[in-house]
Amino acid sequence: MATQTITSEQNKNVWGGGNEPFGASYGKLMMWFFLLSDALTFSGFLTAYGLIRFRFSDVWPVPESVFTHFPGLEGDHPLLYVALMTFILIMSSVTMVLAVNAGHHMKKDKVTLWLLLTIVGGFIFLGSQAWEWYHFIKGEHGSVKVENHVYYIADENGHRVSLAQLVHGIEHAHHGDHHEKFTDSQVISAFLANKDMRLKDPGKVGKTYSRSESESLIKKSSVVQGANLKENEYGHTLFANFFFFITGFHGFHVFSGVVINIVIFANVLLGTYERRGHYEMVEKVGLYWHFVDLVWVFVFTFFYLV
Repeated sequence: MATQTITSEQNKNVWGGGNEPFGASYGKLMMWFFLLSDALTFSGFLTAYGLIRFRFSDVWPVPESVFTHFPGLEGDHPLLYVALMTFILIMSSVTMVLAVNAGHHMKKDKVTLWLLLTIVGGFIFLGSQAWEWYHFIKGEHGSVKVENHVYYIADENGHRVSLAQLVHGIEHAHHGDHHEKFTDSQVISAFLANKDMRLKDPGKVGKTYSRSESESLIKKSSVVQGANLKENEYGHTLFANFFFFITGFHGFHVFSGVVINIVIFANVLLGTYERRGHYEMVEKVGLYWHFVDLVWVFVFTFFYLV
């Protein structure tokens, strides 16, 4: 069997440096290393969320009953706005692909157009997320809390009733009344006066308490309206903590991507990459943007759908 002899010159070419593994430049390799480490970070967050959700599954809020708002539309539209946000972000990934492709063909005008649309998509997503945070923080129905346990107000059929409906009556509670702040005494008095009301655990299969049990609990309760890091009208406080942390961390990534895209967009307009003879920087930023979009698909799936 013949053996292959490697000359000293060939050995120098292989191990002497300057080679690009898989034909990827140094910049692309470093971007991949960063994305790999970031993927592990997000994986840790989502794994922690899954473990805590499993631990408190009996009282964990149901996302489709929490995120029901849609701008300009009355009534509940479960997860519709979140789905629209997801679609916009995915479409921005498509425009980024088109920008990278135009860069490969050295078409400055096309790169400018598709990058601009990517930036617009990023801004729309960030604005939508801010709008969603606002409604989550303000609250929708309101709840009561005994020690650290949150209870929904429900009618005798187990259907949730808002504090506005409880205090003012269902027929007099208009859209927007849920932003009104109620005192503990108002809610307790209204609950005791309305014999059809019950307390109910949050969660997909929440326990509805008997009238006597509900009266005993309501007398020791305090009002919870909206959500923050200490209180959460939708259920367990950790649900709000994970919501703010995971979506906020992802939102920071989107914001960073938008800022970087604006810088790249300015360089495209100035002709920087035309003078360099390539648009590799657009491709490297594109890798980051696709990663941000992919992470949101996982966040959307694990946090909102599962």
